[in-house]
Amino acid sequence: MEFKVKPHLKGKSMSKQYLIGAALLLAGCAQQQPDAPPPPKQVGMANPASVYCVEKGGKLIAQKSAQGESNLCQLPGGERVDEWTLWRRDHPQKQ
Repeated sequence: MEFKVKPHLKGKSMSKQYLIGAALLLAGCAQQQPDAPPPPKQVGMANPASVYCVEKGGKLIAQKSAQGESNLCQLPGGERVDEWTLWRRDHPQKQ
């Protein structure tokens, strides 16, 4: 059995099929944008030695050396001391 398409419908049904096929093809190719990664979590606690230096009226001075980076605390009287040395000096461990 052979199906015959009426000549006046032949072009319209084919173009509708192509249009639907093209729309489906484009919809299938669309990519959903991935969600942005969450920002890194901030540590909620400041460096206690730095905070202590500023509380004593000191000024932090960044130091770079071969061992890495550290901060000096310049106290109001002019004394310069490593911030952690100052912290340990004024906060001795209880034994």
